[in-house]
Amino acid sequence: MAEKAKDKVIGKILFSQEDITKRAKEIGKQIDKDFEGEEIIFLGTLKGSVPWLVDVMKHTTVDSKLDFITASSYGSSTTSSGVVKITYEPQINMYNKNVIIVEDIIDTGNTLKYLMAKLQERGPKTIKICSMLNKESRRVADLHADYVGFEVDDLFVIGYGLDFDQKFRGLPYISYLEEDDVDSL
Repeated sequence: MAEKAKDKVIGKILFSQEDITKRAKEIGKQIDKDFEGEEIIFLGTLKGSVPWLVDVMKHTTVDSKLDFITASSYGSSTTSSGVVKITYEPQINMYNKNVIIVEDIIDTGNTLKYLMAKLQERGPKTIKICSMLNKESRRVADLHADYVGFEVDDLFVIGYGLDFDQKFRGLPYISYLEEDDVDSL
């Protein structure tokens, strides 16, 4: 099925579009249960979270608002630099609101920890984390996602919003690149 969507499968597929959609529905139902009768703000981390954010959001029924933030520590590398840059701040008022940060992947956790500290300054009622992928084996920061699509090993993953130097975000699946793959790109 990935072959039909693209001429060539890039990397080795870990999760199909169907796998991702099924998991987004499950998480959407859990968010509805957790926030029944309340409003939430989905805060997407640009750019990688967008496909996952859309899938989760369309499977919720609670009142919600949407905003974005850009924070990164990767640049053109396959590993985190450890230096966090925020280049776009949320515009929505978060004071006394329920915020769900939607991430594409949690790796070391340093970027997200920094981001959460910055968002706490805005006085939200709650901050939860919803990540499509969780790479616990590389975790340095002490944080845990409240909603996780999939656990992944220490692999360089691409597709479904995840990129390598801004490429492959549009793949309709999540795959991973081996070092030989990266060298040939």
